[in-house]
This record gives sequence, structure tokens and C-alpha cells, in this order.
Amino acid sequence: MNKIFIKYFFTSFVFLVSLYSGFLNSLEASSRFKHQPQRIISTSPSITEILFELGLKERIVAVTDFCSYPEEACLLPSIGGVLNPDIETIISLTPDLIIQQTDSEKMKNNFKSLGIPTLSINVRTISDIFESINRLGKELNCQKTAKNLLSFLKNKINNYKLGLMGRPKKKVLLLLGDSSNPGRDLYAVGPGTFLNELLVLSGGKNILTNSKAQYPKLSKEYIIEQSPEIIIEAGPKSNLSQKKIDYRVEQWNRFPTIQAVKNKRIHFIGADYILIPGPRLVKILESFAKVIHTDLSVPLIKQTPPPGTAKP
Repeated sequence: MNKIFIKYFFTSFVFLVSLYSGFLNSLEASSRFKHQPQRIISTSPSITEILFELGLKERIVAVTDFCSYPEEACLLPSIGGVLNPDIETIISLTPDLIIQQTDSEKMKNNFKSLGIPTLSINVRTISDIFESINRLGKELNCQKTAKNLLSFLKNKINNYKLGLMGRPKKKVLLLLGDSSNPGRDLYAVGPGTFLNELLVLSGGKNILTNSKAQYPKLSKEYIIEQSPEIIIEAGPKSNLSQKKIDYRVEQWNRFPTIQAVKNKRIHFIGADYILIPGPRLVKILESFAKVIHTDLSVPLIKQTPPPGTAKP
């Protein structure tokens, strides 16, 4: 009887160990692809930058008109834009995978009708970006590089948190686009976005705490009422000459009761990466921190990127 019990117990134990081992292996190699995709099309700047950071440039066959970083991406064929992809070009490139953002439902349906495998990722928030890097690492068999990149980005963010700890939060209005006429409605960054998260991490306090829209339109009356301490205009169109900056500041001077206007704390960040939710988010964090805390003479962090990744 004891021998039967021992044999039964041992058999069950081996089975459970095998089952657990298989479960762990499935977590490590969770790619749904039987054969790793070798001809990938990226449909957004964010996706392109992540793929390059993961060391997959040799497997990318096309990008979009808006993918301009890194420089090697500009040398690849373009499929056009998200709203008007060139189907003939896509077919001619014979891709075995197209990666798009989850909000590109129309594009996903178009590719599905062509019989091309697709993969959707979300990049709305910082946690979404990190999860997308992790997922692409698993799906495209570069888990180690993805892990190194995530560790690098998280360490940088944590160092900023430590470096800015104890500093008072500044009320900030973060605008997108042209503010040459602050008398009209302006578009701003609201909650639930990666830009808002980076603004908070850099020591800012967004005046749009209760907005239901992610990028709401604001009236001058609202801005005057909230009276932000700092106004930041961000985006590629904010890469202005000093003459144009002076003109925009002059337009803001029409509203002298706004704290930022009174204290001359209106800033313009026109870097190409400023609106791209990808691996260069730490550069956005650095840009925000520098204008919110003007006494920061050098970056808070000096680290080299992990092996296998380019410097964001």
C-alpha cells in the first residue's frame, strides 16, 4: 500500500513540476509567431523608434512619412501616412508583419483584408509605452534587449524623481501648437496622457486636473482664472526664431495678470521628439525639468545606455 502511495505521489509530483516548468517557459517565450517576422512595416514614429532601440533595424522594410528618427529610418521606403497608406507599396514589399497603434482601427481592417498579419500596441501613457516595449521584446524574440532598455529608462526616471524630491510643484500650462494669438482658444495637454505624466515627474502641476478630454481646447478666460506660473508651448512647430518668440511673448503680454506672463516664464520647446511617446521620453522629461526648474544647470542623470540599445 505504501509503495503504491509513494509511486502515485512521485508521479504526481513529476507531473506538477513539468507543468510548472512549461508554464515558466511559456512566459519567457510567449511569441505567437511560429516563424519570426523578418519583413516588418512600422506605422508610426513611436513604433519605429522602439523597433530601432530593440536592435531590429535589419527587419524593418518600411515606415511612414512621419518617421524621421533615427536617421536610418528616413532611408527606408515609406507607406505614406496613417490615414492614407499606399496599399500598392505595402503589397510590393511583401511584409510578414505590420505593427500599428491600437487606435488605428481603420488601418488594421485594411491590412486584415490583405491577409497580412498585424500586431497592435498602445502608447498613450508611460506604462503603456513600457508594456509595449516589453511585448515587442517577447513577440519579436529580443527579450534581453527590451529588458535592458526598460531598466535604462526606469532608472533615469527614478533618478529624476530623487533629484527633484522636495522641490515645490509649479502650476504649468502645457500647450500644443501655435500660441501666437492667446486671445483665441488654445489646445492644451490634459490628464491621461504620457505628456501630462512627464510634466508631473518634472516638477509641474498641470492646471488641467479635472479635464475629461486628453487634449482640451482652452479659452483665455480659463487661463487667466487659473493663472499658471509657467507656460510651455511644445511641439515641432514651436521650433522658432528669436524674432518669432519675441512676437509670441508680446502677444501674451496682453494678459499681464497671468503669473507666467508677469514673471516672464513663457517657454518654447520645439524638439522633434517632444510629441512622440517612445524611448526618447526621458529627453522630454529633461526638457520639461529644465524650464520648470531653471536652476538645473546640468542633467540630473548621466548614464550610458544598456548594451544592445542606441542612446535615446
